Amino acid sequence: MTSRVRFALFLAILLVPFAASAQTARRKFTPDDVLALKSVHDPQLSPDGQWIAYTVGTTDRDKDKRENRIWMVPSAGGDAIALSADGVSSSHPRWSPDGKFLAFLSARNEGKTQVWLLNRLGGEAQKLTDTVQDVDTFEWAPDGKRLVVVLQDPTPEELEEAAKPKDKEKPADKKEKKSKTPKPYVIDRLQFKEDTVGYLDRRRTHLYVFDLAAKSMTQVTSGDFDDSEPAWSPDGKRLAFTSNRSQPDPDRTYNTDIWTVTADNTDKGAHPVQVTTNPGSDRDPAWSPDGKWIAYVSQTDAKLFEYATKHLAVSPSAGGEAKVLSRELDRNVEHPRFSADGKSILFMVTDDGTMNVAAYVLNSESGTVTFGNGAMGKRPIDGRLTVSAYSQGSGASGNIAATVSTPDRPDEVFLASGGKLTQLTHVNDDLLSKIELSKGEYVHFKSKDGTQVGGYLYRPVGYTAGTKVPALLRPHGGPVWAHYADFDHEAQIFAANGYAVLLPNPRGSEGYGQKFCQAIFADWGNKDYQDDMAMVDWAVAEGIADPDRLGVGGWSYGGISTDFIIAQTRRFKAAISGAGEALNISYYGHDHYIRDWETELGAPWEKENRATWDKLSPFYRVKEITTPTMFMGGEIDWNVPILGGEQMYEAMKSLGRETALVVYPEEYHGFKTPSHIRDRLLRYLAWYNHYVKGDSAPANLPQDTSEKPTKTAD
Repeated sequence: MTSRVRFALFLAILLVPFAASAQTARRKFTPDDVLALKSVHDPQLSPDGQWIAYTVGTTDRDKDKRENRIWMVPSAGGDAIALSADGVSSSHPRWSPDGKFLAFLSARNEGKTQVWLLNRLGGEAQKLTDTVQDVDTFEWAPDGKRLVVVLQDPTPEELEEAAKPKDKEKPADKKEKKSKTPKPYVIDRLQFKEDTVGYLDRRRTHLYVFDLAAKSMTQVTSGDFDDSEPAWSPDGKRLAFTSNRSQPDPDRTYNTDIWTVTADNTDKGAHPVQVTTNPGSDRDPAWSPDGKWIAYVSQTDAKLFEYATKHLAVSPSAGGEAKVLSRELDRNVEHPRFSADGKSILFMVTDDGTMNVAAYVLNSESGTVTFGNGAMGKRPIDGRLTVSAYSQGSGASGNIAATVSTPDRPDEVFLASGGKLTQLTHVNDDLLSKIELSKGEYVHFKSKDGTQVGGYLYRPVGYTAGTKVPALLRPHGGPVWAHYADFDHEAQIFAANGYAVLLPNPRGSEGYGQKFCQAIFADWGNKDYQDDMAMVDWAVAEGIADPDRLGVGGWSYGGISTDFIIAQTRRFKAAISGAGEALNISYYGHDHYIRDWETELGAPWEKENRATWDKLSPFYRVKEITTPTMFMGGEIDWNVPILGGEQMYEAMKSLGRETALVVYPEEYHGFKTPSHIRDRLLRYLAWYNHYVKGDSAPANLPQDTSEKPTKTAD
């Protein structure tokens, strides 16, 4: 070997660590990165199995809003192709039965949301429907000549506008037109409010059949009921749908049933056929390929409402005895769909902090369908991951398109084929290649009474083993919900800023069975408090969490949990309670949970119920709270109104405690405005950094202000 070769080899070896370092040097995740992330939704496999359509959401910082665009990618892999126009949101892509066209929803030119049609080979989209109100959703008929469209009854203003001649008012005149004084809300319903909607009237949603050739719309359901989730029978003659038609008042029950109606109905569905009779919730119908059966999701215990397990069930499509298939599974199921050959039913299942796709295998004997015992083992998409949506091809391949995420990767489109899961889209690869993320770990620990509990641990980015670090306990919302094996941008933000993040799934969480879930029924802040604190104790015992630098906070039931936690312990240096409650009795008739309150706690005016109402009201424990706490919420949130945050803030202020109140204008329970989402993250960090880490920066202000102001009190 010559000296020149030796030197070159030596130089190459010497440079390897530097090259590797250059490739792996990544920066930390920031609130701006949260807005830069693209969201992938609604994967739809084409009938021939060759393409997958999906939507990609992006943030327009100048307009301060999110926009969705429709794309498609070859199922065999390859470059993705943009289908819908940039600069206007489009959603709900659905393939025509022959696979030549994509129909989708979009509101263009400041008009109503309508159904549009796009040739898969390219060209401009054509508007199909032209209704006076927004189209809620739609589905193709098997013949490809019709759509079922869901529409809410139009408002008087929409009818008045529709009656005007098309050329009477030019678009340019609209800006000069003076706004009319709003009319009063006239309420006569028991359920009179809903988040993101506001006050409810008697306008209902119904099914219509749209004929593509004739451009005609025929109403096929009617009445003082809401009809939703339409599904075509394989022969295209009938429609299954979900509706609460209980008497005398649907608002008083959790009941929804599966119904069918003929698709050529000319009397507005005066005589629908009732398929299910379960007093609880039956929904999300799906037909078997031979049209004899309908699969659906069923909650059989109406008294437990959301605490009850959502089972997989089937009924004869003409009505008859229902069969609940998944009792032994004892896990919540979603979105059931028959396989193309009718031999199994696919569904999403929540299990142990994951969301997988499972299959129930059906047995055929002597021409009749029987339902196998314990046939729940097959899972086409399995593992510590989260499937947010899926669709399957109409052919015999059994391929499944799904959006899948993990703790360190946001949703991307995957194809499940022959037991193999293949990633097809890479919309966030470029951004994430520059960022170092925390690897979420699923851990188990025992609660005070010996109950086994699970949860996710995010160690700080760059964590050194054996080092005690500041830690944040983040209870989840719900209460019937869970932390999953998905990408949690808040956990990643905290981990990037030096915190260990603890995400427990305490009793009340889904994915662990009904007994585990209903353990906190009418008993909030007790067993779930014990389970939440058990994770803190575990992290301290493991030498990860510094017991002198702990913070806590969450949103919705996570905010309620936070209030219960800081009223029972002073271990935390800081707390953030987002969209929480306080004096629960003041929420009765103010939020949209009228049935839930009465079912779980009883009528508040009855003396025998007041002790339960008071026990579950964090407000009555506020005197015990000394933890510096920031309360937050949306100004027009009717799910958990800002009233609770205002009450807790005012009480804390009156007691002379360290506190702050942040109200976000024009926000519902789930925030939509990008600048508000960013502002909230910055305020989280400022509050925790000041009180947990001891930073000197003002705790109630973000490190830099967002363009859209918030209302802040301190």
